[in-house]
Amino acid sequence: MRTHAIFAVTIATAAISAFVLSAHPTSAAGSDRIALTGQVSSIEDGPMEGVLVSARQEGSTVTITVVSGEQGRYSFPSTKVAPGRYAVRIRAVGYDLDGPKAVEVGAEKTATADLKLRKAKNIVGQLTDAEWLASIPGTENQKQQLFGCTNCHTLERTLRSTHDAEEFMGVLERMASYANQSFPLHPQMRVSAPNLTRRFGAGTDDLAKYLASINLSSGPTWSYSLKTLPRPTGPSTRVIFTEYDLPRKTIEPHDVVVDSAGTVWFSNFGEQFLGRLDPQTAKVTEYPVPLLRPGFPTGMLDLETDQEGNLWLSMMYQGGIARFDRKTETFKTWTVPPELTNDETQQSMVGPQHWEVDGKVWLNDAGGATGVYRMDMATGKFEKWAPYKDLPPGPHSVYGIYADSKNNLFFLDFGGENVGKIDAKTGKLTLFPTPTSRSRPRRGRMDAQDRLWFAEFYGGKIGMFDTKTEKFQEWPVPTPYTAPYDVVLDKNGEVWGAGMEADRIIRMDPRTGQITEYLLPRQTNIRRVFVDNSTTPVTFWVGNNESASIVKLEPFR
Repeated sequence: MRTHAIFAVTIATAAISAFVLSAHPTSAAGSDRIALTGQVSSIEDGPMEGVLVSARQEGSTVTITVVSGEQGRYSFPSTKVAPGRYAVRIRAVGYDLDGPKAVEVGAEKTATADLKLRKAKNIVGQLTDAEWLASIPGTENQKQQLFGCTNCHTLERTLRSTHDAEEFMGVLERMASYANQSFPLHPQMRVSAPNLTRRFGAGTDDLAKYLASINLSSGPTWSYSLKTLPRPTGPSTRVIFTEYDLPRKTIEPHDVVVDSAGTVWFSNFGEQFLGRLDPQTAKVTEYPVPLLRPGFPTGMLDLETDQEGNLWLSMMYQGGIARFDRKTETFKTWTVPPELTNDETQQSMVGPQHWEVDGKVWLNDAGGATGVYRMDMATGKFEKWAPYKDLPPGPHSVYGIYADSKNNLFFLDFGGENVGKIDAKTGKLTLFPTPTSRSRPRRGRMDAQDRLWFAEFYGGKIGMFDTKTEKFQEWPVPTPYTAPYDVVLDKNGEVWGAGMEADRIIRMDPRTGQITEYLLPRQTNIRRVFVDNSTTPVTFWVGNNESASIVKLEPFR
């Protein structure tokens, strides 16, 4: 394997070290000195709860965000904000900050900045995709088709367009020619695009007509009113965010994980790099991943760790998987044999968590050769399962894959509604349909009790499948059109998750069904979610896949 250079980009200023969050964010309301505080209010509402207030020091790439409490007060503790000059912004749908705001934070004295808000003249740019979906007319099936638009861009982009139905037919065909990793700053064509057979499906004509009925093709304004979600209240306000901007706008941090040393690693969905972030210095280091198929779209999706602490990547259209040895900082790659796959392969997931049981690693193909593979680490030999080849035609695809403690594989049928199992010893394949039909389970995690927790993208629910009893449980998420993408169980027995549409992090106690939602500081295309259990309270991490940043969330309890 050729030697690869390491590209390191230091994006920190000298003051960034003061942004490092303490392991116990209750300090925001506890004994630590308050560095910056104030009240948020508007003429219409007086003191305003649930307004996100963000502070960013001049020259820094790190933004700290807190949320105003019941009396409209916000506070930044000194452990989060160093002395200096800060730009301040807010997030509160329907409101704008009344004029530009900047504040000086001193070394000893608490700075005060009362924030006045005014009603926004135009809220279009403030709406989440979930709010757009709640606003537009149409059936639930029609609206769910639009979830696919937000894989690459916001729904606002579609609804601001002026295409008629005929023009949309051409747009949809062009969209289908782009690889999954594409977004406006970095489109990539599928290799099959010149002779494209992939389409949006038999209902493309109807979809084009529907899109033309809800965009601006008939006039300068929409025919429907715009609906908004309520601001955070109560427990949803007791949180602190840290957002780390990455050095290029084209970086897509799809999966984010934290290792035992507290180092943050991320897969780049559109570029051929593995990324590392030091949260104490905000330094980003990128490791070039070997190119297996020149001329095919670049970028990785799933990022996993094995029992030895090594990092594994699924390489999408590059047709294989890679292991990164953290000690030697080198890659080893494996390519799926061409006779088992095709040009439309999408190696989306890799399952190395329990390869020590039998020396075998699982991986999947979510593309044109949809299926599950198992690779023998000693010989490099691949086996393949095609779970749906003997079933009636239907929308099925293998997506999230997770091994239990015996290295039996469980996979999520993102095209349909099944949790599948492949017995590691016998190879027997079994499908278990979720209680909710057409739930489209997407990603999740296997817990220490061999229970599979997963997100139901169409079902709007958090699911759990007990692999021992073969029984399901489901919990609906509170915000319509969240489109849950991924969930994980933390050390306290709480489940964390998020969806692609609502910019809200979900925290659920499955024993009581109680759910707290945390609104993120800005529009965030959420994919993989991660919980760091080494802190108290736990710390939540997620990548902003379309805005080149990594977000850290610390609840007060």
